[in-house]
Amino acid sequence: MSESTTPNAGAPAQNANGKPANGNGNGKRKRQLFLLTLVLLIIAVVCFLYWFLHARFFEETDDAYVGGNIVQISAQVGGTVTSIKADDTQIVKAGQQLVTLDAADTRLALSQAEAALAQAVRQTRQLFLNNDTLAANVAAAESNLARAKDDMQRRQAGLASGAVSQEDVSHARDALKSATAALDQTRAAAAANRALTDHTSVTEHPNVLQAATAVRNAYLNYARVNIVAPVSGFVSKRSVQVGQRIAAGSPLMAIVPLEQIWIDANFKEGQLKHIRIGQPVEVVADVYGSDVKYKGTIIGFSAGTGGAFSLLPAQNATGNWIKVVQRVPVRIALDPEQVRAHPLRIGLSTTATVDIHGDGKQLEAVQTDYQTKVYEDLGKQADAIVERIISDNASGLPPKKKAAAPVAVPHT
Repeated sequence: MSESTTPNAGAPAQNANGKPANGNGNGKRKRQLFLLTLVLLIIAVVCFLYWFLHARFFEETDDAYVGGNIVQISAQVGGTVTSIKADDTQIVKAGQQLVTLDAADTRLALSQAEAALAQAVRQTRQLFLNNDTLAANVAAAESNLARAKDDMQRRQAGLASGAVSQEDVSHARDALKSATAALDQTRAAAAANRALTDHTSVTEHPNVLQAATAVRNAYLNYARVNIVAPVSGFVSKRSVQVGQRIAAGSPLMAIVPLEQIWIDANFKEGQLKHIRIGQPVEVVADVYGSDVKYKGTIIGFSAGTGGAFSLLPAQNATGNWIKVVQRVPVRIALDPEQVRAHPLRIGLSTTATVDIHGDGKQLEAVQTDYQTKVYEDLGKQADAIVERIISDNASGLPPKKKAAAPVAVPHT
């Protein structure tokens, strides 16, 4: 009987050429691994070239938010709220009335101040008119003194001849003393009155100026019961209610002028190495998406990190200190035309990308000039009231004389 030719079950399978049957599988796997490695290498090269040629010239952060001015509206005088003319989300114009307070008390105070000014003007007029009266009294006293001197001389001349008694001479001497005292008194009264009127006029007399200041103050208090918008914008955070009793300085609402907005982008401290003032910035707001890209410019850096100015700054001098990457707020100005075309709201999230190709450009120093002119008319109106009262009560007086140059008194 011949031996069995059955192959060993543990030997690898062979093809017709005597090679292992799975040789093609290993080769295919090697080719796939090679292709995968090649693809990964190509991707790495492409990523490196993208970073080297493009991405390294840009710094990006999504920790950026829309900032702007929030104009707080507060009461300048106290009073009871009688009406409210604007509410949240409404647009108001500069000078538009927002809140009205009860004006009864301020109206009475203004009437009293006007009456006090009129009285001060008339009293001051009397002071100027008294100068002429007192001058006439001085002239009369001087005439009486001259007459008393002549009478004294005649009495003394008659005493030597016995025509006049000693008693008459004594009476004449007493009359001369009385006339001298009367002249001194009238001169003192005239000097005292001149001291109240010298180098001034009715309109510039201290009493009149003091009363005029009281009128201006009373008028401003009266006018300020009508609270107006200092700027144009959207009303927000209204807290005042009709009938509420408010004090001076009480916050009532806020106005947000949306044309005065910017971006506060918080970059990591490691990103600030090549960021400079004047570099261009591309800003994308989440509210519009990538369809709207704002053009901006870096205009400034904060003087410290956000943590340094927080309510409770971090205290790093401790044993369990852990380093945390800090962020520095960077101010970015936006193109006003784009902002008008696509309005933004304060606090919206944005993504800011800074182009750091160049070192930026030197921006001209721009002085901040946020101002309002809605209150200027109040002062002009108060001045008009003061001028009217003075004119009505000071008519007939000569105009103010210019002060003459001092004259040197010769020494005798």
